[in-house]
This record gives sequence, C-alpha cells and structure tokens, in this order.
Amino acid sequence: MTFLVRRKMNEPRTLRDEMDRLFDDFFGMTPARTERGAVWSPVVNVRENDNNFYIEAELPGMKKEDIDLEIEQNSLCIKGERKFEKNEEGENYHFVERSYGSFYRSFSLPSNVDAESISAEYKDGVLQVTVPKKEEVKPKKVAIKQ
Repeated sequence: MTFLVRRKMNEPRTLRDEMDRLFDDFFGMTPARTERGAVWSPVVNVRENDNNFYIEAELPGMKKEDIDLEIEQNSLCIKGERKFEKNEEGENYHFVERSYGSFYRSFSLPSNVDAESISAEYKDGVLQVTVPKKEEVKPKKVAIKQ
C-alpha cells in the first residue's frame, strides 16, 4: 500500500508552497503533479556559472536505469519511477514518508545553451545534469573602405 500526503482543498497554502510556485513560475518548471500522471516530485537545485547551468535532482534509492533524461521542444525533462520496496514477512510499516511512483520534472532551456552537449552523471542518489552554455559570438569589426 502506498501512502500519499495531500493537502485538503480548504487548507491554507504554506509559505513553502508559495515559494515553490514562485520559483516554478520564474524558472519555467512544470509542477510534477500535473504532468503525465506523476505522483511526486524530486527536490531539485538549479545553479550556473560562466560556462554551464547545473541541475541537481535528489533521487535516493533509485537505479540509473529507472531515470530518463530527454530534451523535448526546448525543454529538459527528467522522469522515472521509484518503486516501493516489498517489506519482509513479519514486518509492518508504522509510517511511510518517502514518496513512490512516477515523477516528471521539466525545465525550459534558455536560448544560449548547447543542447547537443548536455551530459549527466548519477552518483550517491543525486542526478547532476550539466547544460553547457554556447560560446558568445563576438562582434566582428568590419573595415570601411573609401
């Protein structure tokens, strides 16, 4: 049996709910619960430096074979499924807080990225996606003839 924690319709939104919504809107992230039947959403950090954007998703307890990374219509999509581990005979769970089932996260890619050079590494339950930026095209000086 899978336990899902859901907010009641009349329950007020928390500050965290509002901050999550604000960041999702700002960074073009698609809420996981509304996409493709996903039931949970991994925690994600997005950062950048001069050369790359980095997306780090916490996916503890998953195998890399259960994670898909795709580029669809200028979006980077991370999706997969975490399966509930069967309990041993004679064991009973009293409380389950980890989420199980399918997930889906989508990130809009800015126009200055090199989508062909995106790479990913999965280590210690964290998926790190490196999204390289395109080299800026420097203006070319044109000589004016008389």
